[in-house]
Amino acid sequence: MHSLRLLAALVLLTAAGVANVSHCACDASKPATLTSRDCSLCVEAEKHPPEPFVFFIKDANPHKPNRLLALPRIHTPGPHALAALTPEQRTELWTAAIDKAKQLWGDRWGLAYNGDKVRTQCHAHIHIGRLIPGVETNNFIVVNGPSEIPLPNGDGFWIHPQDGKLHVHLGEQITETVLLR
Repeated sequence: MHSLRLLAALVLLTAAGVANVSHCACDASKPATLTSRDCSLCVEAEKHPPEPFVFFIKDANPHKPNRLLALPRIHTPGPHALAALTPEQRTELWTAAIDKAKQLWGDRWGLAYNGDKVRTQCHAHIHIGRLIPGVETNNFIVVNGPSEIPLPNGDGFWIHPQDGKLHVHLGEQITETVLLR
């Protein structure tokens, strides 16, 4: 299973090429900046009303038919990092994503947030899907709920339920490979 995950990560990284949103120039107040492909989720966010704070869309990648994305409606400067959201906004985003994941996958859900070096979209977004069996590693922390999920500081991480708590797997860039395509 580990080699399959490694292969999937390599394919994703190769497909992403030089994906790196750390120098994102998307600015919703300047429509001309939203024409590049990495700003397409910013364009999508502009199509939604300010409330509710979180909205969901189907992943546009045809190779990921079982995936949804959870996005905050607001834009933040630069790479639209989760750290730019207030703690209350992050908790609302994680709570909404977990609730949607539970609706779709019961207790077999997973959430993934790719690191800044491999993200192909500037606007912050969380991948929602079914966790692939057997991907558990030892590199995680246990938290009680969404308000305790740490800031990613440029890295990605993935989350899944375990014994009434959450396992937050840290220190990775490509994380969505733990979810069923």
